Amino acid sequence: MKRTLRKWQTGPYMTIGLIVINFVVFGLMTVDGGSENTQTLLRYGAVFKPLIVQNGEWWRLISGMFIHIGLTHIVMNMVTLYFVGLQVESLFGHYKFLVLYFLAGIFGNLVSLALGNPLALSAGASGAIFGLFGVWLMLGESFHANPYIRIMARQLGLFVVLALLSSVLETGIDVYAHVAGILAGFLGGYLVGVPQIGKIEPTKRIAATVALILLFLAAFWLIFTN
Repeated sequence: MKRTLRKWQTGPYMTIGLIVINFVVFGLMTVDGGSENTQTLLRYGAVFKPLIVQNGEWWRLISGMFIHIGLTHIVMNMVTLYFVGLQVESLFGHYKFLVLYFLAGIFGNLVSLALGNPLALSAGASGAIFGLFGVWLMLGESFHANPYIRIMARQLGLFVVLALLSSVLETGIDVYAHVAGILAGFLGGYLVGVPQIGKIEPTKRIAATVALILLFLAAFWLIFTN
């Protein structure tokens, strides 16, 4: 019993839970008009600036993180979330992992609204997932003396560069959400801390907090002025 409880407490159930929710939503959309149907996407909460700004549907900043356009979109995102999420959740713990995930996803959607096509419809967990890559970059900066952290940060850093280049070259990819997610994850890692590995300098945590607040305010300002 104790072993089962310990396994449950230390298992990646937040990562698995997010994946399950994404696939459940995708299944519902598939049988209710199709995941690539514009009306279905809007009905289930895709990010669309006119509805958010004019109708006050800010909940779409969260719901849009659980909506995917087509089978390839969700499979690619969920496979990536599984492997990166396992690592981040094991290092930061369940609730800090969840905070980082939603912080990156929401900020990614905000920046997409602020800088992207105002009439474009966007959806997906990419911003949140790229935020987890940003978390690893923060770990590499703060704990580069740790061989495992250093190697993982380098490998994932290379992957991020390649993924961003692919985002720029391909059409229909929300580059703004990806870059913003990385930035939010990087700063958010300092904010929440990772005591399982070591301490983070208080000045870095304060600077990251101030930077995040300013970035969120700037995004809101751009949304209402563009």
